Parts: sequence; C-alpha cells; structure tokens
Amino acid sequence: MRQLFRPGDQKRYRTQVTPSKVAQFHGEVVHPYYSTFALAQDAEWACRLFVLEMKDPDEEGIGTFLSVHHISPAPLGSEVEIIATLLWVRDSTIHCAYEVWWENRRIAYGEQTQKLLKKR
Repeated sequence: MRQLFRPGDQKRYRTQVTPSKVAQFHGEVVHPYYSTFALAQDAEWACRLFVLEMKDPDEEGIGTFLSVHHISPAPLGSEVEIIATLLWVRDSTIHCAYEVWWENRRIAYGEQTQKLLKKR
C-alpha cells in the first residue's frame, strides 16, 4: 500500500440520480427519489477513490464498515456531489467520512472503511 494521502485530504464524486437509483423493490418503484441503497453504493465508491490510488497491483480493497444517515431527498434527474474525506489510515485499513450534497443542501453523511488485502 502506498501512503499518498493525509487525514483531511478529499475526493469528490458527482453522479446523477437516474431511474436505476430511485427507491424500488422487486422492480416496483416506491418513489422517484435517490434511494438510500444507491446513495450508500455511491458513497462507498467516493471513498474507494482513495483506495484506487493507494493499493498496490497485488492488493484489492474490501469494504468493512459503512454508516449512512440519509436526511433529505434528492429527486430523479438531480446531480449530487459526494465529498469523501480521509480520516485515518492504520496498517492496511483506510477510513473516510463522507457528505452527499444536492444543490446547497446536505442530504446524507456517514463513514466508510476499507481494508486492503492481497489478491488471491
């Protein structure tokens, strides 16, 4: 693992709330807003942006923790920005906080941890 970042460093990821990201279960749309499930997946990706640069070619990251506080909706078609902030790195573990923003409103926040393991 390469130590390229310091606590406080940030990565930003922008994505659009598409039809595949609205709340739905078993093919039935519940409402036309960013689902917590899709938001969590996008937040994990934003935090993984650190991992992609830090891992060695024989390593891969695996998620070990994710918290999601989804506090406000974002409608279908909106663009959201996820800001991942590196909190700490210990041994082969990378821990980030994230915030999700739509327009000037924070719609979610949480933390995410990934551990780097050797590929098999």
